[in-house]
Amino acid sequence: MTASEVLPVILYILGAILLVALIVLTIKLTITIHKIDKVVDNITEKVTALDGLFSVVNAVSNKFTFITDKVVNIIYSLIEKITKRKED
Repeated sequence: MTASEVLPVILYILGAILLVALIVLTIKLTITIHKIDKVVDNITEKVTALDGLFSVVNAVSNKFTFITDKVVNIIYSLIEKITKRKED
């Protein structure tokens, strides 16, 4: 057997091994992507559940800010009235 007869056989064997390895890696990659998809769906559900909580916190924060602004305005106007009386 010469090198010109052996080399194509070796290349065919290596090509077949490479093809099988690529098929196995593709199957494993498909399984991994399926698992990642499940995790992403789970995280999306949890984030959606937290969106309601964050909207409630945002609403409470807005009301608290509104009340605080009103109180500060009332106190400011009282102090302004007192200082105007003293100036007059």
